[in-house]
Amino acid sequence: MADGMLSLSDRFDEATEADWLAAVEKALKGGGIERITRQTRDGIKIHPLYREPDSAAATDPRGAPGQAPYLRGASAQPDAYLPWDIRQSFSHPDPAETNAQSMRDLERGVTSIHLALECSGQRGCIITNLDQLSTALNGVRADIATVSLGHRGAGSGASGAALLALWADQQDDPKAQKLAFNISPIGQLLRTGKVAGGVDAAMAKTAALVGVLADKFPAATSLEVEAVSAHESGASEAQELAVLIANAVDLMRRLDAAGLAPETTAQQLLFRLSVDANYGIGIAKLRAARRLWARVQEAMGLTPQPMLLHATSSARMLTKYDAWVNILRGTAACFAGATGGADIITVRAFNERFSVPEELGRRVARNTQIMAMEESGLGRVADPSGGAWFSETLAEELAQAAWTEFQNIEAEGGLVQSLVDGHVQARIAEKRAALEKDIAHRKVPITGVSEFPLLEEIAAPVADVVSPPAGNGVDPIGLSTLLPSFESQACNDTTAEPLTWISIAAIFESLRDRAEAHLEATGARPAIFLATLGSLAEHTARADFARNAFAAGGIEAKAAPVPPESISESSAAFAASGCKIAILCGTDKRYAEEAEAAAKALKDSGAVAIWLAGKHETQGVDRHLFMGADIAHELTVALAELGVA
Repeated sequence: MADGMLSLSDRFDEATEADWLAAVEKALKGGGIERITRQTRDGIKIHPLYREPDSAAATDPRGAPGQAPYLRGASAQPDAYLPWDIRQSFSHPDPAETNAQSMRDLERGVTSIHLALECSGQRGCIITNLDQLSTALNGVRADIATVSLGHRGAGSGASGAALLALWADQQDDPKAQKLAFNISPIGQLLRTGKVAGGVDAAMAKTAALVGVLADKFPAATSLEVEAVSAHESGASEAQELAVLIANAVDLMRRLDAAGLAPETTAQQLLFRLSVDANYGIGIAKLRAARRLWARVQEAMGLTPQPMLLHATSSARMLTKYDAWVNILRGTAACFAGATGGADIITVRAFNERFSVPEELGRRVARNTQIMAMEESGLGRVADPSGGAWFSETLAEELAQAAWTEFQNIEAEGGLVQSLVDGHVQARIAEKRAALEKDIAHRKVPITGVSEFPLLEEIAAPVADVVSPPAGNGVDPIGLSTLLPSFESQACNDTTAEPLTWISIAAIFESLRDRAEAHLEATGARPAIFLATLGSLAEHTARADFARNAFAAGGIEAKAAPVPPESISESSAAFAASGCKIAILCGTDKRYAEEAEAAAKALKDSGAVAIWLAGKHETQGVDRHLFMGADIAHELTVALAELGVA
């Protein structure tokens, strides 16, 4: 073998950026680079090429990984055993079943558990007293695996946190218990639109409880600052980040007024963000969050503390139909969390959208993280996305956009007041409406739902859930021994419009639901007929487009057994199909020559409506289906014409 390095580019001329731009213009047939420049939902440009000068302003010179102000994470050397915490959520209503599931998953690679509490059992585990919590945590070693609480009910989390504290106080070494109490009065207002007794009274209670918890359990965190509710209600990335930081600032301000110093509060915070299948934006969002938190601490004169960041895969991206694709979405979100430097990652089960996750759903979610960590080695490098020109630039631009929105919230009196007045909800509603419009037009595709739907899909498994009877409430004697006495003036409830969670697939899934109900009631799936014009090469592209589009509404596309060679053959095949609607599929040239005659022949054969794939205007055609059309609306019309309720 020859000594030295072998250069693979020696035989090529040296290329410059100008050469690349010229090649782009040639490939786009005269169009400039702006034609392949995209925008985020906040209007931030995503360029096709990033260079070192682009990220120069975004690369903060202050510190490396593990150094203040911790822009690049809390550690300079990733933990070789556990680069991040694999946190699994458990929501089975029965505490005993929750215990069995959590112990099984802890044995198989999960490193912390998240108990989703909800007293009715409809959306979480029924835990209302210490006995039920002890059942759910039987055998769990919280000195090894963190126990985290999720509060899905109307309470602020103080009662659940007090129960967990009572349980932890009974363990062998209470001070070694790794707990995440996740008390969040402002998060409760975001989720439910109500803080009973008023936010001031809730903050007084929270300050008293956090003071006790911080002293008794030094290895725990007491408070949760979340923007998951904003994400799941349709917010943009900058809005999520702004809500996250505004949540932290308002919480610290109000707890300070209630007697808890900001320095103490800052050490008790767990931040939680959602990441979806767009891992490029997800990575930048997590990096932007650390920038924003560092700026807040600097502005408040606090000693810099690392941001404890929990990334949770998005719920709004999960689909009910073709749920297996959710596995890929969760994998992309996991990649974003790991590469973006999250300290804790939760991947939702692929079947969570329509079921309490059963063994397969939890297993896939768990192993997605283990594969990313162990086989892909994503945790072997400190700050793996650091220095990437795209990630650094986008993170800085996201942080700037989020800071502007944060300042708007502050000018409105802080997050609580802005929520009470409806300002935050109104701005999120605008972004949500724009997102839903893009989904309806398939500018934001949803694989398996709006794009490439599978009508004869294999159903995902569903858990068989039987809820146990509700408990008899929280033990008042136990709570009184834990909480110090404090006085809070009773006042009216603090109320606001809650941030209702959405599913981005809902608009198409509702149409699909109607078609599936029709199939179940009649034994026949709604169907249209593909009336193809010309050769296979001429009609295939538009026929496939139409078949795919109609399937998004649960409508089957039928076609002649053999491609028809004449209009009369096509009309005969339509008559034999039993369909009511026909859609013409061919080239514009064919449309000009044959579409009018074909439309007339099809109507003579009994068609109640003629559609055309494309924009070509033709006599006798009732509707057009084309790229960029409001497909959801067109499917609504089609189902109505087919008599589907």
